[in-house]
Amino acid sequence: MKQRPNKKASIRELALELGVSTATVSRALNNNPSVSEETRTRVLELADQTGYMPRVGQRFRNVVGLAYPSNPVTPEFGSFESALLTGVMKGLDADRYDLALIDIQRDRAQSESYTQFFRRKGVRGVIIRPVSPEPTIAEAIADEGFPCVMVADRSDHPNIGFICSDSGRDSFRAVDHLVHLGHKRIALVCHAVLDSDHRDRVEGYRRALEQHGIARDESIELFLPASMEGGTQAIDRLLAHENPPTAIFITNPVPTVGALHRCLELGIRVPDDLSIVGFDDSDVRSRTYPKFSAVCQNAEQFGYDAARWLTRRLEGTETGNIRVHRPTTLQFNRSTGPAPERPIRLASNRSDVIRVEFPKRKKKP
Repeated sequence: MKQRPNKKASIRELALELGVSTATVSRALNNNPSVSEETRTRVLELADQTGYMPRVGQRFRNVVGLAYPSNPVTPEFGSFESALLTGVMKGLDADRYDLALIDIQRDRAQSESYTQFFRRKGVRGVIIRPVSPEPTIAEAIADEGFPCVMVADRSDHPNIGFICSDSGRDSFRAVDHLVHLGHKRIALVCHAVLDSDHRDRVEGYRRALEQHGIARDESIELFLPASMEGGTQAIDRLLAHENPPTAIFITNPVPTVGALHRCLELGIRVPDDLSIVGFDDSDVRSRTYPKFSAVCQNAEQFGYDAARWLTRRLEGTETGNIRVHRPTTLQFNRSTGPAPERPIRLASNRSDVIRVEFPKRKKKP
């Protein structure tokens, strides 16, 4: 059977070509263990050759997948995923596509190609959201020729298209801003998973220090889970240092919130005692006390752009790959100020009760 232009085979046509029942084809496509490996292989090979896609009645399903290598929802992602999802839904609406959330690690059989897996899921293309340091799954999907686009990461692989942020420049500017406020001891708190975007933020931080002649101190560069607890731990560890920082650059929204909460608990005044620049991908910075200065990216725009490009590709009005670097912005709010004369420091007594050692504060006239 040869695939005809713009017309994909149905289950009935696959069954006729293979000389089996439609029920057998359906079970094979869905990895039912009652089908022999030989039959299943024949069905999948023919489905690949003919570009089989599931139908609803006589219509092909217009479904795009938002695919995660593993668990798609974890607290450390914060508001990024909800903002991304909002953008994806807006982008799909223009061409009346629906969305399926897909956990690749949980649902894909080891013997399936990615193309076979996505076809079994009934999706025509996928937006890939990598959550590991190297986007190898996205590259493997692209190598199979399945329509896809990656968001929030980038790759030099020739077959993968992506939409990501260019956060290195504004990370540099954030640290540069702190230096101009008089801070010479500036800490870094970064997500422990170093994808390309987080590597850009680290590089921007280090480049700013180098440009101002400030020596790096690896003991105040922390790589922690991007969670509330990570932000709390960062404050406790950095301010217990024998030479504490007077400012911190935090590369994720959730630990930024965690750090600000910890400062409130300890009575540390931000920015009088400690300056903090964070990162934001929605409007989290406007819902903390104080509102925090941040390097900002637009996660909703990522989702919208990815969905619009992918649906146009599926409709045949877009060809080639998309490779977009979206610029970030730097917004100054109320969490940064001049460097204090002396840093604050945390200390523990024998009962492990944390004590804040504040420098003497000048009385206001």
